[in-house]
Amino acid sequence: QAKECNGVKVPIDTSKPNPNEVEFDNLYLDMNGIIHPCTHPEDKPAPKNEDEMMVAIFEYIDRIFNIVRPRRLLYMAIDGVAPRAKMNQQRSRRFRASKEGMEAAEEKQKIRQEILAKGGFLPPEEVKERFDSNCITPGTEFMDNLAKCLRYYIADRLNSDPGWKNLTVILSDASAPGEGEHKIMDYIRRQRAQPNHDPNTHHCLCGADADLIMLGLATHEPNFTIIREEFKPNKPRPCALCNQMGHEVKDCQGLPREKQGKHDQFADTLPVAEQEFIFIRLCVLREYLERELTMASLPFTFDFERSVDDWVFMCFFVGNDFLPHLPSLEIREGAIDRLVNIYKNVVHKTGGYLTESGFVNLQRVQMIMLAVGEVEDSIFKKRKDDDDNFKRRQKEKRKKLKRDQPSFIPGGQFSPQALGNRSSPQAICNPRQAAFEMRMHERQSSTTSASPNTSLTPDASTSLGGGIKRKCEDSDSEPEPEDNIRLWETGWKQRYYKNKFDVDASDEKFRRKVVQSYVEGLCWVLRYYYQGCASWNWYYPFHYAPFASDFEGIADMPSDFEKGSKPFKPLEQLMGVFPAASGNFLPPTWRKLMTDPESSIIDFYPEDFAIDLNGKKYAWQGVALLPFVDERRLRAALEEVYPDLTPEESRRNSLGGDVLFVGKHHPLCDFIVEQYKTKNTEPVDIPPELCHGIQGKLTLNNNAVLPDQVVESPVPMLRDLTQNSAVSISFKDPQFAEDFVFKATVLPGAKKPAPVLKPGDWEKTNNDGRPWRPQLGFNRDRKPVHLDQSAFRTLGHTMPRDRGMPGMYPNAVPLGAYGGPYARPLLGGQQQIPKLLSNLRLQESWRGPTPLFQQTPQRTAGAAPLLAWNRMLPSPNQFQPAQYQGLGPMGYPQRPEDRMDRGRQVGTPSVLLLSKASFWSGCGEGAWH
Repeated sequence: QAKECNGVKVPIDTSKPNPNEVEFDNLYLDMNGIIHPCTHPEDKPAPKNEDEMMVAIFEYIDRIFNIVRPRRLLYMAIDGVAPRAKMNQQRSRRFRASKEGMEAAEEKQKIRQEILAKGGFLPPEEVKERFDSNCITPGTEFMDNLAKCLRYYIADRLNSDPGWKNLTVILSDASAPGEGEHKIMDYIRRQRAQPNHDPNTHHCLCGADADLIMLGLATHEPNFTIIREEFKPNKPRPCALCNQMGHEVKDCQGLPREKQGKHDQFADTLPVAEQEFIFIRLCVLREYLERELTMASLPFTFDFERSVDDWVFMCFFVGNDFLPHLPSLEIREGAIDRLVNIYKNVVHKTGGYLTESGFVNLQRVQMIMLAVGEVEDSIFKKRKDDDDNFKRRQKEKRKKLKRDQPSFIPGGQFSPQALGNRSSPQAICNPRQAAFEMRMHERQSSTTSASPNTSLTPDASTSLGGGIKRKCEDSDSEPEPEDNIRLWETGWKQRYYKNKFDVDASDEKFRRKVVQSYVEGLCWVLRYYYQGCASWNWYYPFHYAPFASDFEGIADMPSDFEKGSKPFKPLEQLMGVFPAASGNFLPPTWRKLMTDPESSIIDFYPEDFAIDLNGKKYAWQGVALLPFVDERRLRAALEEVYPDLTPEESRRNSLGGDVLFVGKHHPLCDFIVEQYKTKNTEPVDIPPELCHGIQGKLTLNNNAVLPDQVVESPVPMLRDLTQNSAVSISFKDPQFAEDFVFKATVLPGAKKPAPVLKPGDWEKTNNDGRPWRPQLGFNRDRKPVHLDQSAFRTLGHTMPRDRGMPGMYPNAVPLGAYGGPYARPLLGGQQQIPKLLSNLRLQESWRGPTPLFQQTPQRTAGAAPLLAWNRMLPSPNQFQPAQYQGLGPMGYPQRPEDRMDRGRQVGTPSVLLLSKASFWSGCGEGAWH
């Protein structure tokens, strides 16, 4: 984490050892997982414009880089044009996002008018254009500008950051076809097949998608780690109407805002918690899987790597981005465990594994699926019983809460706290809102008790009648979506096919067509994970999946795909996935095809569409019933408007490739510069000895970053690079024949990581009932420095409480408040270092005689050595440079043994230790009281 001192950010030297006690070789960034939270964050104010968004993306990449510190390669991959199979999901997401955004805006306006009509107070509505996240799609101007900004960012870091000194950087922007994570996997697969590849390369992949775990396992690399944001549910968000914390839009009362701070200086700030990250170590997951999947007495040799591939394949039945999950397999009901148990029972009869290097043995898969089909009926009945039992328990719980709870419990800072539970102080919520709720509740109670024959309506007005009118939300029964399928009752298969596909279950030909499409999908997905995209044109043409019991006779179904298929062009994909509301990102004549009633493809862009909950509770879990795009009709309609494209739009509509960057200290730099000097237009092979074993083809780039040429900043708030020494060139992965098969095995020479799990780890469930806490760093025996509760109480008494800091920890030391009379003088060339003591209110907090550390030091011959406190005082002759040859990372002296292992100490706070004697002599007897 970069430190800030006197308003200046002190950069981190990432060339130093990794503080997590592990060294990574390659870092891969799935950029879409970074772009979305930086452009429209959920837990902090959104950036005001596109320039701020770009800076936020740069800072996010810096944060990840500071944690991981790769030594060989940084690979940034942005989603390009996706395969047709993925476009169905993209289309559904973008139509939903557009519909939900419009509905939220209408609801917000309606509530605003109601509050103002009642005399409520709301801040004036900002006239601000809503950021449409749909622009984060290949082919838009936003993505084109992002690619330019990232090229500038890479050049800047290669010129200025010592941690990037010998790094190879590859940027695969949105013009290169393929999903970001699959472009990364394709790179790893192709490098693994090269003779110069290091089989013990330590990979780290940044991204939040769960399928990254499956993709990491599919590489069979022994050292593969995933870094992702730690998910923290129920983060506080401000109300979209009044910008106050503590309530949602639907509960807004339009009350005046409370003053934030003594002078209202924190009016526009939100309590923002720093984003934290977690590592997922796939080598540890492999240990768990090895224990889980090992089988004895098999009729064939057990191969753990093949069983991992089968496990990855079985997880596809539970759901993925390309196929709907089977009705009988729900991940929250333990579907993966059920599949593993069935697999272990059936694999003795199959005679071998289900998959091999991404190719499926359908005869063996059929045995697994029919085994699931045998228990399908009991699964549906158990699901209904569990659902009923859950509702009954919830109903009893609500009744008990009503019976046992006080009539009113205030929230926020007024809420009662359990004794001793002071570990997580709550943020101060709107006290005016809490007071309003108390008054309203007291008024309601008094009115009800005074007149038993009147009742309060929801808007607090009284109505005549007997008893109290119960509100809808207090009801014991919640409205349930109607379920016409009733999978727990006899005849479920007939009802399912009639309702979902509008055909009779007796129509064997149609059912077989659905099953064949699903089987093709399973083969396509596994091939996509292990070999790359088998077909850019294939997709599953239904909204729903068949039943497991329908998978009869699949062994002889064809699973080959057409060869030589090509991806869509960027603007063509935009036409296939965008709703009409996002048409502003398209050329005018293309946009007209989405809205003109006479358009030949107007049916692809419905203004409204149904969402089938399909047995779920929330709309986001349901199925968006959108019409599938007919590729031939779309292309025919676009042929008429292609001539209207400007040169700039034609450039954005073309497919591009990857770009490789290196700095002047990199061994490959001179080789690339020589290519530009000789103007060699032919592709050349990378000499692997110059680039950590990386292989591929290099070709000259028309928009290259070149040494001694100015790199203009696309962001006005950032400077141009006038002294550039970095260089870029087009890069292409090693090419193979179309029928080449990448082997899914551990490479020869790969060393198995040391086991992490201990025998006791197998039996532990839910951390023995204790709250789960993550392990810091990769060393399990690391002893983190911490303060106990007494130390925090001491800090609470000594730190000034009237600074009015916002957020959850108002007693934290403010940035830029360091320095003062007790700061150690700086050595030559040393930067200012924060001091904890600078904010202590010494006269107010310590009583008794004047402490020694406040007295003027007098060094005389034979005097006693100065205490630790005295050494903090400035004195011209006090420090000799020879004394401090080994300064620690925070500027404090290091012990000799600390200098031996710098990796452990980077970023660790220094602690000042006092003996009991020096403490008493320094503070005086009265200070303890």
